[in-house]
Amino acid sequence: MKKILGIAIVSLCAVSLAACGSKSAENKTATSSSSKVEKAVDKTSDVSSSDDDDYDYDDTTDNSSDDTTDNSSDDTTASSSDESVPTEYTSALTTAKEYSDQQHMSKAGLYEQLTSDAGEKFSAEAGQYAIDNLKADYNANALATAKDYQEQQNMSPESIRDQLTSDAGEKFTPDEANYAIQHLND
Repeated sequence: MKKILGIAIVSLCAVSLAACGSKSAENKTATSSSSKVEKAVDKTSDVSSSDDDDYDYDDTTDNSSDDTTDNSSDDTTASSSDESVPTEYTSALTTAKEYSDQQHMSKAGLYEQLTSDAGEKFSAEAGQYAIDNLKADYNANALATAKDYQEQQNMSPESIRDQLTSDAGEKFTPDEANYAIQHLND
């Protein structure tokens, strides 16, 4: 009986050790998996933050052209690494960038285009966020627009100034319009 009891105890110890070894292996696997997940999360965070940095709109390509209407290197947006910025806001900012680059719009014109029912229909807050975070050269935008009026519609400088500053027109500030008129023939 002592032999059977001894065998039972040895067997029980063996099973316990095996179970402990199993749990230890499971713990090691869980710990290993946990650290792999943490590393993956860290890598994802690194990737997403580097993606945000890449979304800076910083045009560092060589734009050594003498064309004064190309203001892409001056027309950048603030990078937003803050993940709490709503998608609507970043979408409005992207849209504002496109309008500024392609149509050389004024700040007031951009805001109206972004928020109006006839335009992009962004919320007033999203439109304001876009305007506040768009780094545009509005003097260059006014100049590009003035040159378009001069070349396509043969307008006088004073007519161009009126069109640039009109609430029914381009909505540039008087200073931006003055800059455009002063540099119209440069």
